[in-house]
Amino acid sequence: MTVVATLASIAAALYLAAALILTVRQRQSIFPGAFSASSARSAAPPGFEATTVVTEDGERLRALWKAPRPGCGVVLAFHGNGDVPERPAERFGRGAWAADGWGVLTIAYRGYAGSTGTPSGVGLVSDALAAYDELRRREPSAPVLVHGHSLGTWPAISVASARPVLALYLEAPFRSMASLIAGLFPWLPTTLLLRDPMRSDLRLPDVRAPVVIVHGDADGIVPAASGRALAATRPADTTFDLVAADHMSVLGAEDDLWGPRFAAMLGPTCHTS
Repeated sequence: MTVVATLASIAAALYLAAALILTVRQRQSIFPGAFSASSARSAAPPGFEATTVVTEDGERLRALWKAPRPGCGVVLAFHGNGDVPERPAERFGRGAWAADGWGVLTIAYRGYAGSTGTPSGVGLVSDALAAYDELRRREPSAPVLVHGHSLGTWPAISVASARPVLALYLEAPFRSMASLIAGLFPWLPTTLLLRDPMRSDLRLPDVRAPVVIVHGDADGIVPAASGRALAATRPADTTFDLVAADHMSVLGAEDDLWGPRFAAMLGPTCHTS
């Protein structure tokens, strides 16, 4: 065998190996929190009730609930792929958010600690819709602010495109998981291999509420260009806010700006005394 043929064989073997890894282990990479002991659940934060949300297909999701002040709104929050619901609960359940009367509902996705099932792109949409419907059961008339970070922007966009919401607050969103993975592995047929394309770009235009996108300029996981491209799919009533932050420090980076604006949307029905 010639040197050229040998190199070609090695290259083909590496290509096939990479394709196999992407095919077999893609969900471990996309949903690492479901396969890591480090994302184990902890006690509910003060002021929160640990509860269960049941999905239409019978999965039982661990959830954290805090009721809003009478007449105020609820933040429906979806965490990132390696995170837990305690983080958004602690963020939106205290400080200025609590002072503005917001309630909070946040869930652990199917397959994550305390929830049944196996995660998938389609499954996360079912989880999000079930969470919204549970919120409505508890608070039939409360305005709903939907929040998502990173992976959580997919279920956030999906539920906001299918249910009435006050606004949609996204941090580090991606145009689609397909485009994100293709950017990492441009030499692989990701369109054929990826089981969870999560086309946020196809769902965001269906949102009938103001959209705020906050992205870090130093995000090394979801490039800011992906968030900007997502915003471009729905230019009307969508704000793209680029800040000095990375993928994690973007969390809450613009709360001082947008928190009061979302609170102002609640109007006089939210009692502040």
